[in-house]
Amino acid sequence: MDVRPARPAAKLGPLARLAPEPMKVVLNWGRRYSLWVFNFGLACCAIEFIAASMARHDFIRLGVIPFAPGPRQADLMVVSGTVTDKMAPAVKRLYEQMPEPKYVISFGACSNCGGPYWDSYAVTKGVDQIIPVDVYVPGCPPRPEALLHGILKLQEKIAEESVPGRYAPSAPPAALTSPLVAPEEGGR
Repeated sequence: MDVRPARPAAKLGPLARLAPEPMKVVLNWGRRYSLWVFNFGLACCAIEFIAASMARHDFIRLGVIPFAPGPRQADLMVVSGTVTDKMAPAVKRLYEQMPEPKYVISFGACSNCGGPYWDSYAVTKGVDQIIPVDVYVPGCPPRPEALLHGILKLQEKIAEESVPGRYAPSAPPAALTSPLVAPEEGGR
């Protein structure tokens, strides 16, 4: 599993900086064990995601609610399957609708790097070209156990987060620029 470092996000309120360290631990614990998942399933990997949420693997026991009503109620987006250039703006738009803090798991070879379709003119070479990814789960398609392992890695990352470190103002990484999604101009 590949776990990326924390990324810059929204501004931190003045009172949150004054919170004592035990309160930050409690906040991270609550965030860690109450992840609402928005599944952005595009191909066969989505079937493995569904298998991971069923009784045999049951990732609800890890504190993961498998099906959020929509992106505005989700903490975690699982992108599974081939992301085409035509689908890329929709992925970015749904990611932007998620409230902070938000996390992304790239599930499967197609969403990680384009998979067997990497040389196609219409396939995005990884969802990380569009949105920041926290955990990569390899495989074609990955087994449900691999998704459970990726969720555990994400929960470890959340437990180690510091509030000021997550919300520190900085410029977006250069790796997140993509010709597929044009930057907004003029506030629209």
